[in-house]
This record gives sequence, C-alpha cells and structure tokens, in this order.
Amino acid sequence: MKAAIVRGPGQTPVYADFAEPALMPQETLIRVTASAISPLARARAAGSHYSVTGEFPFVAGVDGVGRRDDGGRVYFAFPRAPYGGMAEVVAAPVAHCAPIPDDLDDTTAAAIANPGMSSWVAYKERARLKPGETVLVNGATGTSGRLAVQIAKHLGAKKVIATGRNAEALESLAALGADVTIPLSEDSAALENSLIAQFSEGVDVVIDYLWGRSAERILAAAARAVTRARPIRFVQVGSMTGENITLPSAVLRATAIELMGSGLGSVPLDRLASAIGELLQAAGPAGFKVAFKTAPLSDVERAWGESDTTRRTVFVMG
Repeated sequence: MKAAIVRGPGQTPVYADFAEPALMPQETLIRVTASAISPLARARAAGSHYSVTGEFPFVAGVDGVGRRDDGGRVYFAFPRAPYGGMAEVVAAPVAHCAPIPDDLDDTTAAAIANPGMSSWVAYKERARLKPGETVLVNGATGTSGRLAVQIAKHLGAKKVIATGRNAEALESLAALGADVTIPLSEDSAALENSLIAQFSEGVDVVIDYLWGRSAERILAAAARAVTRARPIRFVQVGSMTGENITLPSAVLRATAIELMGSGLGSVPLDRLASAIGELLQAAGPAGFKVAFKTAPLSDVERAWGESDTTRRTVFVMG
C-alpha cells in the first residue's frame, strides 16, 4: 500500500510503499479516505512527543476517516505502531473507532476530530464543565482554540473569554461565541489589568493551548483577582509558546486553583475515542466551523512543511 513514511526522527514523511497491516484480534480493517496533519502527528514524526516509541520507519498520522469492509464510515485513532493514519489501509482497534454521522463529510470529519477532541475532552473529562460557567481559552486563534470557543458555548458556558497573539484573528472570534477578547500583544500592565478584571468577575475553567509566558500571566492574574477563593480548573492542553513556566508558590496558596493536563496518558484511549464520537455527532447540528484545505497524500513532502496553524491540511487518498 502507499503511505506517508517517517524514516527517521525529524525527517519529512515520504510517499512510498509500506506493507499492509495484518489484522489482529479486536481490530478492524479500514480503507482510509482522509487523514489530517495535527500538532501531535508532527511531534511524533519529529521524535519529540512523549508517546513516541523511538522505532523507525513508521507511517505518519495518528487518526483518520475511512470505510470498513461492510461500507460503514468510521473515524479511527491511534493504530498500533508502526502504522498510522496517512496510508491507504489501516488496521485500527475497534475501541478506537467511532461512526461518522451522515451530515458530516469525510474531509470535514478528519479536519475537526483531533483539534475538536482537545477541548471536548478537556471540558468533559478533565474540567467537568457545567452549564452556566465561565471559560477562558488561552490561545484561541489557532484551529484548536477556535473550536474550543465554539465547543464551550455548545456545552453551555455562559461566558467565553478568548486570548490570542493575532489581534485580527482574535476579533473574528466574536462571531464564533467569544464574549470577551484579550490580545496577548498588549503591554504587560494592560494585559495584567485585563486579566485581573476578568478573574475578579469570575472564571471557572481555563483551557490553555500556549503555556509559557501567557500561562504565567494568567495564573498570576488569578492570584491577584478580588474573587480569589472562587475555584478555578486550569487545564493544560498545548505548549505552542513554551514547554516550561515559572510558577511562584504564592499562586497556589493564594488561589483555589486545580492544575491538570489533558492529553495522551491523562485520559484512556478508549475514552478519547468515545469523546471524539460525541464531538462528531454534535458537529453538524452545532454548526462547528473549521478551516481546512485538502491535498493528495502523494503530495505529503511538499504539504508537510506548510504552516497550518489557522487552516488544517487534510490528505485524501487515491
């Protein structure tokens, strides 16, 4: 079969032949139709993600959409190594598959599943978001962050605060459900005042895609706000602007804050797949919007290097 093959850490995937997977117990064979590039897929190809086995070569991609032998359309995630989503055929664990609703086409499902899952799981599995609560999305201008704003509203958030580095993109989030936008490009004093004002009014959940300096400022603002005793669930999802932060001990003593992560390892894979199934069922009726472009899998070497922070790349087979 044809596949996007990673031959070594940090190497761009190449379009070449790879042996078809042999079906194992509790797996189902899927003819792949679409598979999207995601930050996780990139990190695993680079050899930098904590879930990487360190064995090469392997097929790039962590998920995709396709058809079983019975014709049923399914989303699949996390095939066993060395197989991945960017191939003509995949053998995926049955527990890691979810049906695709009729109102969602293959490419849209592939585009929305991984970035939408990041916040759907963070809200439902980790933060346990309740209707009527206030959410702050740190890093809301990327694909995952834009979906996080939409999903928060769909799940019943009363107020959504969005932060981001791209001021123009930040302004567009009002149409997707953001009630307040805070540009991270503001000078330190203005940013601190804006954040403290929001935490003083009350923030229940923070979904963080950036980490780094912006996360430090958000945590510090929470500690300085008037309503410091209000519990805050801070869910760390991504690290686009830094792998580490400086966390003063006083922040934890001065706030009723619960720090947690959401990702591979913090939520079992079968629950991740189940959450994606819920997301896909909701996507059509809720009108979730995601920007993406398509490319043939044979074009993987060129497309892999293009920026996709605001528009995902979905590879189509055939």
